[in-house]
Amino acid sequence: MVIMGIDPGLATVGCGVVDFTKNRFTLFSYGAVRTEAHTAVCCRLEKIYDDITELIQKFKPEAISIEKIFFNSNQKTAIDVSQARGVCVLAAQKNQVPVFEYTPLQVKQSVVGYGRAQKCQVEEMVKVLLALSEIPKPDDAADALALAICHAHTSGSIMSYLRRVK
Repeated sequence: MVIMGIDPGLATVGCGVVDFTKNRFTLFSYGAVRTEAHTAVCCRLEKIYDDITELIQKFKPEAISIEKIFFNSNQKTAIDVSQARGVCVLAAQKNQVPVFEYTPLQVKQSVVGYGRAQKCQVEEMVKVLLALSEIPKPDDAADALALAICHAHTSGSIMSYLRRVK
């Protein structure tokens, strides 16, 4: 199963694509879509949509795993990130790829085995599980790969169907 993980943001959208077959991971690609800070939000969202669409069409994922967003503080950041997340979900929908959402706690539990793991622990496990020589950079790409790994670990269970964005 080819899985694309997406860590949404307005300035940086982390992306990672893995294949998970017979309980083994193969890394296809990782990186980030970046937008310029002093550009109109609508132009930034268009770039995110276009770049994510291009990645979907290139790698043809069977599933997209994206972070479920919740914020306790900065409402402006929450709105911007939610809009970026929305265009990522739209790109998936337009390309007929099912989207599954996971909270940071679920990702940590799946990747590290402990829901309160620290970011550095998640990054190290991504490195180990994907047999990489170093931790993926930027951090957003490592987070996206962790989302893809999380979906791989849960996709065989009924829980994945409960995580599907409808």
